[in-house]
Amino acid sequence: MQITQSVALVTGANRGIGRALVEALVAGGATKVYAAGRDRTALDALAASAPGRIVPLTLDVTDADAVARLASIAPDVNLLINNAGVLDFGSPLDMPIAAIERNFAVNFYGPIRTTRALAPVIAGNGGGAVVNIASIVSLASMPSLSGYAASKAALWSFGQALRAELAAKAIAFHSVFPGPVDTDMAAEIPMQKTSPAEVARAILAGVVEGREDIFPDPMSASVGAAWAQDHKAVEKQFAA
Repeated sequence: MQITQSVALVTGANRGIGRALVEALVAGGATKVYAAGRDRTALDALAASAPGRIVPLTLDVTDADAVARLASIAPDVNLLINNAGVLDFGSPLDMPIAAIERNFAVNFYGPIRTTRALAPVIAGNGGGAVVNIASIVSLASMPSLSGYAASKAALWSFGQALRAELAAKAIAFHSVFPGPVDTDMAAEIPMQKTSPAEVARAILAGVVEGREDIFPDPMSASVGAAWAQDHKAVEKQFAA
């Protein structure tokens, strides 16, 4: 799929990777980008950077009714990027169940809802693409990220099942596995991080190139290659 002349909808667009994706889409020639998120003030400021091309859209992906209205609000979309996410820290033995449920509500059920709402729209517009922003910890978890990693692993698994059905509708499907990115959400993670802008550009390049699995930063590319060779070794490395 080409970014030029596309009409995209990006969830979680008010900051971090989502905001960087909106900016990269505009720079790449997208005709229109629906910037969806919960912080309307941030979205309005983003829209002001490209009047008429960025359309701010207040959206909570856990609100089933709001997501169901997307088909009528954005009837011209042909590229959906499911980026909205939350991260709660906690070990598998003592992380509150409510926190685990929150991670699944946003990171897993949210993309399912938006994809179901907009897949018929994308198909009706001649096809396009759906992109799920998973995580490198979809492949191997870390104890302190247990709930988050589980939700992202579920997202990756669901996407594998989804790919063939979307392909039948002329919709390409891409899973993205970022490593540590320099965002507010990852502020407490003490690792070297890649800038959101660099990650966003790599994601869109992967979409254009038709890569089903996109590793958009040096750390994720390295871990992805190692995982393909010996997934148990990566599991043990992350567990430590």
